[in-house]
Amino acid sequence: MTMLEGQVAIVTGGGKGLGRAFALHLASLGAAVVVNNRNRVPGPDGRSAAEQVVDEIVAAGGRAVADHGDVADPATADALVAAALDTWGRLDVCVTSAAVSAPQMFHSTTAENFAQVMAINVTGTALVAGAAMRVMRDAGHGRIVMVASTAGLHGEPTVSAYAASKGAVIALGRTAAAEGARRGVLTNVLLPYATTQMTEDGMDPRFADTMTSASVAPVVGALVDPASTLNGQVVVAAGSGIRVADAVEGGTVTLPDPSALDGAGLAELVAFSRAGTPHTYAHAQDAFQHFASELT
Repeated sequence: MTMLEGQVAIVTGGGKGLGRAFALHLASLGAAVVVNNRNRVPGPDGRSAAEQVVDEIVAAGGRAVADHGDVADPATADALVAAALDTWGRLDVCVTSAAVSAPQMFHSTTAENFAQVMAINVTGTALVAGAAMRVMRDAGHGRIVMVASTAGLHGEPTVSAYAASKGAVIALGRTAAAEGARRGVLTNVLLPYATTQMTEDGMDPRFADTMTSASVAPVVGALVDPASTLNGQVVVAAGSGIRVADAVEGGTVTLPDPSALDGAGLAELVAFSRAGTPHTYAHAQDAFQHFASELT
């Protein structure tokens, strides 16, 4: 039996790039897949991108259906879950890969640009993953992978809205992980590097051929393995490797005289904190409790 035999998955943004690779890989592991991609424009064969992926899956002996909803529309989340339940009677996996970049320098970013990026990348992720989690919590099992970006960890010039949105997705994924674990729903966040339609113009040509979407897909398969116990992890993946990322706080430093604090003094304290023991936490309340206990 293959890893995901009998499982049912939703993959948003599944018609192109990373999402396509994820959908194909999950299907190869035995999952039935709802392939979502909002682009209905037909290719040379008269089929949309999502329909072409479905055709590939079915031709290989798998099971799949296409969906063309916009993830920013709340109706799409309900439709995707309904497609899984109505077609196969269950939902086990949700991978949120739909995203747009819409590059603009921060000082030039328009309200319309920022709103569009947030609507698709953040709200779209939240709506679909939230709808999936409701079903999974009731069933007592499920695996969610939210696709973000290292731009959300470190920032990235020219894509301020995209970076902000992906930082939000990382926080959203860690929150979902903390909430869902008790009900058997595990959530992790993937930060992939891959040469896709979105990244090909900015990809370093030295790495373009090895940074494929297909090379990242097995990490998604492993994250949604029913036997996996990983939860709340932020995993960077590219080519033949992974590395884990985390939110880190430095050592706690007591302010000697808050009323006399100035820029130079704060810089010195920041340096002391950076030199201290690093701390990671499952969620913000844990961080607060530890910080407060060190000050009392």
